Amino acid sequence: MFSRSLMWIVLALLAALASASVVTLSKAAIKDVPPSLVFAIEAVLILAVAWGTVLLQDLLPEIGKIERKTWLVLVVAGVLTAASSLLVFRALSMGDASRVSPLTNITLVFSVTMAAVFLKEKLTWQVVLGTALMAAGAILIATTKPAAKQEEANNKNGRPASGTTIYESGINS
Repeated sequence: MFSRSLMWIVLALLAALASASVVTLSKAAIKDVPPSLVFAIEAVLILAVAWGTVLLQDLLPEIGKIERKTWLVLVVAGVLTAASSLLVFRALSMGDASRVSPLTNITLVFSVTMAAVFLKEKLTWQVVLGTALMAAGAILIATTKPAAKQEEANNKNGRPASGTTIYESGINS
């Protein structure tokens, strides 16, 4: 179906779609459940899927082959992943998903910069320009005043919301 050289693109796009779905579903859950509890529940499910995958792929024996330095990197990455998730869930509990998500995706800027500095990856002008445009877009979306909800918009035009009488709307008060 896809050549191996293009499969990473398909996988990355599927990951982005899954991530967008997580943001939407988590925002819906946070309305009724504290953000830390939402994260804890999702983390248990992540653990189950992750270790289930390891077992299905018969990778458990590979744990003993992981070097000490790699363990340190994995532990730090795990702590940062947990911190990132907690921060995202807290931000989602306070802001609109459509504004929080673009800001969290400024990860792109940090990832490209860190890859160049620490992994010595070469940056082309296209990568730099694309990164700058994506960052500008994320900041524009996040800082733009959100659209008024339909009910608020109806109330601003001086008419009561549909189905309300003038006595309930407060217009004649």
